[in-house]
Amino acid sequence: MTLLIVLSVLAVVALIAGLAFYLFWVGTLLTRVATNLEECSESVRRIDSDAEAIQPGLEHINRSGGTVAGALPLLYGFAENIVGSVTPAPPRPSVAVPASGRRRSRLAEAVGYRPSG
Repeated sequence: MTLLIVLSVLAVVALIAGLAFYLFWVGTLLTRVATNLEECSESVRRIDSDAEAIQPGLEHINRSGGTVAGALPLLYGFAENIVGSVTPAPPRPSVAVPASGRRRSRLAEAVGYRPSG
């Protein structure tokens, strides 16, 4: 009977030690997460202050972009008219020939083959 009591106490002690280790580990992770979040919060504050400085310029850029976007269909029409009035390129042969002419292979001559003609 005393062996059963001792083993039960050891099992409870092992369970409590395991839980204590787990809680210590989770606490360490949460501390690291909290530190990272604090650093991120400072970064977000700096980005927000920088964004306040460029916001008026950004509104001007958006207005200019809207003007350009509104003019794009007119520009496309002008481009189509210009392309339509250009003369087409002369037709090219289906097989392109290099400027230096056709290259003659010497493989046939190396084996003694000489085509007639």
